[in-house]
Amino acid sequence: MAQLEMSFENIEQQQATSRFGMWVFLATEMLFFGALLLGYCIYRIEYPNAFAAGSEHLNLKLGTINTAILLSSSLTVALGLRAIQLGRTRSLVYFLAATILLGSVFLGVKGTEYFLEYKDGFVPGASFVYSSPSPGIDPHHVEMFFLFYFILTSVHALHMAIGLGVFSVLLVRSCRHRYSAQDHEAIECAGLYWHFVDIVWIFLYPLLYLMGR
Repeated sequence: MAQLEMSFENIEQQQATSRFGMWVFLATEMLFFGALLLGYCIYRIEYPNAFAAGSEHLNLKLGTINTAILLSSSLTVALGLRAIQLGRTRSLVYFLAATILLGSVFLGVKGTEYFLEYKDGFVPGASFVYSSPSPGIDPHHVEMFFLFYFILTSVHALHMAIGLGVFSVLLVRSCRHRYSAQDHEAIECAGLYWHFVDIVWIFLYPLLYLMGR
């Protein structure tokens, strides 16, 4: 059986193709997250008081800390890409390691949030507990808020975990000097993915933590 191979005229064409493929992938991810956010916004408009009550029970301090951590990780990704564009492989290794550390801390803080919410009885299901101070708020609608909250943030966390796995591979390869100023499209594509994950959180943070407070 003849083996099909994709050939490129030069490395610039290969890099452009890799970037285009990543943008196509991110477009499909935008549709996925967009559908979830649209559903959330529709129900938030339908039950504004209940969703506002749910937001008030989220840990704003931890959410804000995680926002700062994630923005910092996007900065280290950008600095790492700039470093390899200048041929500074050692700096790339440092920035990739910093990105992995920051991303891991983000997931750790998010896990702490989940644990606190579990203790308070805010996990949707048979164990969900909510005592409304206002008779006009239906606990089932508050439970719906937390259902959206856990779906959105857990899917986002899964994307972050995938990104950390990718950066771990890139870190190992960087230590072996696999990338250079002329050949670094893998770093650039991983950076695009990470910035997309960051942008998703920039939408989630105000929608979940800030609206209605």
